[in-house]
Amino acid sequence: MNEIEIKDSRRKNYLLSIRNLPSIPSITKHVLDLLDDPMTSTTDISSLINKDQALVARILTVANSPLYGLPRKVPSIDFAVLVLGFDQVRQIVIALSMFDTFKNEDSEYWDRREFWEHSFMTAMAAKAIADDLGYQKTSEAFTAGLLHDLGIVVTQKYFNKDFIKICDLVTNKSVSYKFAEQEVMDLTHQEIGKILCDKWHLPANLGEAIYFHHNPSENSDNILLSTIIHLADYTTNVLECGAFRWDSGLEIDEKAIEILGLGSKEYVDSFIESYKEHLQNQLESLPF
Repeated sequence: MNEIEIKDSRRKNYLLSIRNLPSIPSITKHVLDLLDDPMTSTTDISSLINKDQALVARILTVANSPLYGLPRKVPSIDFAVLVLGFDQVRQIVIALSMFDTFKNEDSEYWDRREFWEHSFMTAMAAKAIADDLGYQKTSEAFTAGLLHDLGIVVTQKYFNKDFIKICDLVTNKSVSYKFAEQEVMDLTHQEIGKILCDKWHLPANLGEAIYFHHNPSENSDNILLSTIIHLADYTTNVLECGAFRWDSGLEIDEKAIEILGLGSKEYVDSFIESYKEHLQNQLESLPF
């Protein structure tokens, strides 16, 4: 496994000490614990999820979305678990819990819908790319895509003064968000996302994909997942399907082309273009 060392800083220590930093909701933790138990049955997991009707409704909305393209309607959690499998349900539960945890209010500097549209579209692109490239854990790619910019929403909520300084620096000095983050906080959103994944004991692959999503070729371990998320992030901006201002000017990691076996930059361009209609349809059917 990668030994990722994020240097100590005042803001890192503050982040880890915030008492009201949200935890994963208890129902979500119980669901994930059950899903990790090899003795758990479909009935066990369905019974637990059915205790939270809000979670039931959200899972069924996602299961019946074009994302999964199932040939028939999913009417119940029992059926969702049966046709999607434990791993897919696990990833949906993680995704929905994160969506519900960070409900930041809109402001001059923050457009909540823009952020979540980008997050969901990156997740959907990641799943589609993973499918096409034969990456077996497509649900893992979906979740990593959804949470790749988790550090940005945390910065906006818990370091709001710094967030505003970052935005102003980008606007007034025409610098990149990456430069502004380092200048203002000495901590990037990739690092914050990794810190929180570790704090919440989420899967290591997820934290690594978040940490390396702008520079996947530097990941010495699960490089394929990081690269898929990087390409998905790049794709949403190139196609303007869930484009996000923090990714303005995003360049593809040239080594990603070789890692994914896509041959050349020209082929990558056509590969990305092939997803345009699919992602536009997905954008129109987002469950929020």
